[in-house]
Amino acid sequence: MAEKVYIFDTTLRDGEQVPGCQLNTAEKVEIAIALEELGVDIIEAGFPISSPGDFNSVVEISKAIKEPIICALTRAKDIDIDTAVAALQFAKHKRIHTGIGSSDIHIEHKLKSTREQVLEQGIAAVKYAKKYVEDIEFYCEDAGRADIEFLAKMVEGVIAAGATVVNIPDTTGYTLPWQFGDRIKYLMNNVKNIDKAIISAHCHNDLGLATANSISALANGARQVECTINGIGERAGNTSLEEVVMILKSHDLGLETNINAKNLYSMSQMVSRMMRMPVQPNKAIVGKNAFAHSSGIHQDGFLKNRENYEIINPADVGADSSSIVLTARSGRAALSHRIKNLGYSLSKLNLDELYNHFLELADAKKQIEDEDLLKLLKHADLLKK
Repeated sequence: MAEKVYIFDTTLRDGEQVPGCQLNTAEKVEIAIALEELGVDIIEAGFPISSPGDFNSVVEISKAIKEPIICALTRAKDIDIDTAVAALQFAKHKRIHTGIGSSDIHIEHKLKSTREQVLEQGIAAVKYAKKYVEDIEFYCEDAGRADIEFLAKMVEGVIAAGATVVNIPDTTGYTLPWQFGDRIKYLMNNVKNIDKAIISAHCHNDLGLATANSISALANGARQVECTINGIGERAGNTSLEEVVMILKSHDLGLETNINAKNLYSMSQMVSRMMRMPVQPNKAIVGKNAFAHSSGIHQDGFLKNRENYEIINPADVGADSSSIVLTARSGRAALSHRIKNLGYSLSKLNLDELYNHFLELADAKKQIEDEDLLKLLKHADLLKK
């Protein structure tokens, strides 16, 4: 039986940190409702102490959402935790997400502290938050670059203090997949109370490895992935929710999620529109070219059997049907297919004649549309259905 992977969506917190993509409270509530319909397990609604607007957004999302856990981010400070508790007062299921830096770089240069002091502060924050909320997640910031023995000590300490989830972030997107997987494996094998908490992966995409690192974490024992729609987020972004979900659906890893994959494409479009952040055409799963075929060899293979060049049926993610894009790289099979879709049938001789005219036009125009084909057919006097 497949084990569950919890999907922790931080589109409304980490994702919303993208410059120029800020949302108002009403927009955040609308996206949160769509995330609930998508089937996410946890919605990180915001960082309440950061601004009155963020506080209010957490309040209103808490009122609107019934099933997912509503999570509020804090630093390892009592005032942050008090503010988060107040913001979560209406949540049906609530979680405080607190934490502190775990790498020597953060400890020395950001926090101006010591390992002993940050460990003490982190444990104290968990104990304080536990007085008000049962479900506590602790983040060991910059865990990807932390000393592994110290990281294990921090994880063990916060679990003993009451953390129910421990977040292992690759905050700077630095680690390679096998390195991040080894970190998770080390923690699973060396933290004596690791069975008392869920280990979570929060990966950034600075080197384009966020999704790969998250899958490696799952393969080594993590059971929660922190991600965003379209992979949006700070700097180069976060782990892409749709990529993780479809990887687990495409490969038999003994893992499953509660995500309704048929909502992925519409969810992507919604976030893109509301955040005014276009999805790159070649984006996996939800990009406009994800199911488009323009090479003649690919088109011919696809038309013979979709699985020759597609491992995902676009309908499975709620996308439009696959498309045959006519360019100068297209072959006769694709040209014949599009002509048949227009209601015309050509002999091999006529198709060969038309194909030569098609290539001349395609070289000049880059992409050929249906109206261009009709003009070509008329010019060649082939408009006979």
